Amino acid sequence: MLTAFARAFKTPDLRKKLLFTLGIIVLYRFGAHIPVPGVSYENVQFCVDQAKDGNNSLFSLVNMFSGGALLQVTIFALGIMPYITASIILQLLTVVIPRLEALKKEGQSGQAKITQYTRYLTVALAVLQGTGLVATANSGTLFQGCALADKIVPDKSIFVTATMVITMTAGTAMVMWLGELITDRGVGNGMSILMFISIAASFPGALWAIKESGEIADGWVEFATVIAIGFVMVALVVFVEQAQRRIPVQYAKRMIGRRSYGGTSTYIPLKVNQAGVIPVIFASSLLYIPALIVQFSNSQAGWAVWIRDHFVKGDHPYYIAAYFVLIVFFAFFYVAISFNPEEVADNMKKYGGFIPGIRAGRPTAEYLSYVLNRITWPGSLYLGLIALVPTMALAGFGGANQNFPFGGTSILIIVGVGLETVKQIESQLQQRNYEGFLR
Repeated sequence: MLTAFARAFKTPDLRKKLLFTLGIIVLYRFGAHIPVPGVSYENVQFCVDQAKDGNNSLFSLVNMFSGGALLQVTIFALGIMPYITASIILQLLTVVIPRLEALKKEGQSGQAKITQYTRYLTVALAVLQGTGLVATANSGTLFQGCALADKIVPDKSIFVTATMVITMTAGTAMVMWLGELITDRGVGNGMSILMFISIAASFPGALWAIKESGEIADGWVEFATVIAIGFVMVALVVFVEQAQRRIPVQYAKRMIGRRSYGGTSTYIPLKVNQAGVIPVIFASSLLYIPALIVQFSNSQAGWAVWIRDHFVKGDHPYYIAAYFVLIVFFAFFYVAISFNPEEVADNMKKYGGFIPGIRAGRPTAEYLSYVLNRITWPGSLYLGLIALVPTMALAGFGGANQNFPFGGTSILIIVGVGLETVKQIESQLQQRNYEGFLR
């Protein structure tokens, strides 16, 4: 990987793309530290310092995707979460709405139209999420237990509230624009790169917090153990993310005039983790809903107390079991809507392709569905185990659950985006350094 980056910097046009990407990253991180107008910066910092020692992780998922900007209430507080949500919603609606399914089959022009719909939905979701965040900050529930929680926004007038919502929405639109700039003029997928940077930005602080909270050898034993666990997890994630089941496909030979076409052999790569990180995001978001309802309702009823005792902290057995079951369920659900065996079988039949030993048409679709279900089981169990690593870390190191950086969604995104970016750099290097057959 380091060799690929070194060779890329020696290539002039690739060096420009890499420097452009680094410039956008610096701009993105700079915006993540500019407070929204109307927010008291001193009071926010006071509450953030108290929250670091607490167990309130209700907004931890969104805060992670924003690179810590959410709890800082900055102009990029919402980060790329609205865009991720909009993309997932459009992908799910493609299966339900025939118009979107037709656009998906139109190729590049249809995909451009779906991208435009994603942008509109992103802005709409940013308005909703920004309004919710401002209302949470005004009510003092953003930092529960902080003495200055209700003084984060000193002026609670309608004008100041509207200004904060508009600023956060504009910040989300700018983040979306920066991501598209990286995709067009930089290296890699822009949104994935920004997501990578948002998560990686919290790693140094999280690792140092584990060292500070450690007790053995002034915390260095815990620190070294977490680093070792991190390396093992990265190796495991890379191994599973690269694993795939290759189904051989043979194309029949056709005679057109005096020429023969086809007769080639290829394969359909089915990844073990076909769903990616989406099931973990779905499960985390769904489990946050009960805690969010209880926090805003401030109810003392029996059901509210039960949710506070079992579903607010992530170390309770009920929470762990529900989290694991939801991840497995959403893994199968997402694979079922993202991969259509009938469509793949029809396309193979149309171009004269077949799986050796399997008849074309419906038997091929049934065989693909059978194989996909078989490999989704280990993929879903792997996702569940990776997502539960912070909880297992809590059992070994007192406060590691809040600060453990090598678990759940973060490690999956970091490794996935890193592998994809390196592959793109290597492919561009091969295009620019093609040696041919003669050397």
